[in-house]
Amino acid sequence: MLVVTAVSVERDAVVAAVGALPSGSDGEVLGAAGRAHPFRPSGTTAHGGSSGSGIDVVVVGVGPGLAGAATGSVLAAAALQGTPYDLVVSAGIGGGFLPEARVGSLVVADEIVAADLGAETPDGFVSVTELGFGSVRHQPPADLVRLVRDAVGARSGAVLTVSTVTGTAERAAALRKRHPTALAEAMEGFGVAEAAALHGVPVLEVRAISNPVGPRDRAAWRIPDALAALTEGFGKLVPVLESWNRHDQ
Repeated sequence: MLVVTAVSVERDAVVAAVGALPSGSDGEVLGAAGRAHPFRPSGTTAHGGSSGSGIDVVVVGVGPGLAGAATGSVLAAAALQGTPYDLVVSAGIGGGFLPEARVGSLVVADEIVAADLGAETPDGFVSVTELGFGSVRHQPPADLVRLVRDAVGARSGAVLTVSTVTGTAERAAALRKRHPTALAEAMEGFGVAEAAALHGVPVLEVRAISNPVGPRDRAAWRIPDALAALTEGFGKLVPVLESWNRHDQ
């Protein structure tokens, strides 16, 4: 299993749940057993191999473009080494749409949506799908979403991927109008999902809510609480992820 995070504090929160915290720095694929492997998003990468728990964690940077490119590099290297991953999980913190996704809660995506990939028109936003240029949605395996949701007490719904974080009530309302089932927004999930799809690997996205989606209010952010929730949640969901068999679907 490959767990993809944007920044080191998210990686550390995940690794704290699955094994002893490695001493590696940013830019490394980390096996949960504590082995670090060099990772270079612009070039080649080394696969973490089979750690004690069969989980590798990587920091890929912020945004869907970098996340997609970096995830693709890791998946390609693993496949070339004959040790492909069976599942990719995009994990981290994100904004939550109130009242359904409150700060400190967990959300698992039943849809991963590129919310701002498209065009602005006089009649409003038009997605790439509506323009006829591709898809803006990935759907994680429904049975896995249910299992994870139940295991960690999370809510399931759409998680939006944005390149610009929402900072106004007007944009938050517009996103909810276009995506009524949206529970959270973050910046990497769709890029990770695109890379996973190209390699034929199922994807999951799990987010711990650190702040409400809407007016930008740093005083309302609860990043440590969200990271703690991410650690607690991963501790519960790892057995589910490790026992899930995509080939039974």
